[in-house]
Amino acid sequence: MHRVTVMTRAGCHACEHAEEAVARICAEVGVEWTAADVDSDPEWRAEYGDRVPVILVDDVEHGYWKVEEDRLRAALRS
Repeated sequence: MHRVTVMTRAGCHACEHAEEAVARICAEVGVEWTAADVDSDPEWRAEYGDRVPVILVDDVEHGYWKVEEDRLRAALRS
């Protein structure tokens, strides 16, 4: 079973869109997902802070700034 995490930031409009897309896609393929605020952890802020939203699949960076929907679906079905 895959794990999807969206690294976000409060007040980030692009993050809101990414979360909506990830929620929809994960529901389609039966995968749970979570969101994490990059500003809640100094290491996350340093790693992801200038690229949010960042989508992680199984703790590996899958993409950032926007959700590539077909690519994410394919990754979650493999």
